[in-house]
Amino acid sequence: MSFYPKNLRGRRFQTDVPGISLPASEVVHLVLDEHQAVASNPSGVHAAIADTGAEQTVTANLTSPPYARNITATAGGTAADIGAVAVTVYGADVAGNPLSETLPAFTADTAGTVAGQKTFATVNRVVIPAHDGTGATTAIGFGDVLALRSRLPYDTVLLSFHNHEREATEPTVATDPDELAANTIKLQTALDGQPVDVWYMVSDWDAPSGM
Repeated sequence: MSFYPKNLRGRRFQTDVPGISLPASEVVHLVLDEHQAVASNPSGVHAAIADTGAEQTVTANLTSPPYARNITATAGGTAADIGAVAVTVYGADVAGNPLSETLPAFTADTAGTVAGQKTFATVNRVVIPAHDGTGATTAIGFGDVLALRSRLPYDTVLLSFHNHEREATEPTVATDPDELAANTIKLQTALDGQPVDVWYMVSDWDAPSGM
C-alpha cells in the first residue's frame, strides 16, 4: 500500500487537551520555473483577430498559457468600431476539468484590455461577439494571475518568492472551496520569467474542529 502522495482526509493531531484532537494541516510548496512564470502576454493565446461583422468562434491557432493563468482580451484597431462586447473562453483548469468564463465587456469606442479571474491551463475555444464595426480587432492573451493547486476555503498563503527573494508585500489571493480555477494568486511583482515559489497551508477542511 502506497502512502504517496499524502492525503490529509481523516487525519487528526492529538492536542494537550485530554480527549481533544484537531484536523491535520500541512504546508505545500508550489514551484513555477522560468518557463511557467513568463511575463503576461496580451496576444499569447491568439494574435489579434479582425472583426467580421458577425460572432466568431475561434478554435484554430490557440496557444495555451505556459502554466494555468487568467485569460485576457485586448480590443484594438479602429477605436470607433470597438463595441461593448464580452469574449467567452472555453478550456480546462489545472486539473483538466472543463472550464469556461465570460470576460468583462470592453468599453465601447475604447482600445484596452480586460482580464478574467479564473485560471486556464488549456484554451480550446474562444467566442468573440461582433463589434460595432469591422475595423475593430480582438487579441487573446494571459495575465499574471496564477493557479493554486488546491481548493481553499480562505487564504492560507504563508510566503511568496519572486526570483528566490521574498516579496515585501503580500500577494493577492482568491479562494473558493468548490471551484479549483477560482483559487488563484497574483504576486506584487510582475512576472518576468524568473522562478516563483509559494507556500500555503492545506487541511482536512471538512473535519470538525475539535472532539
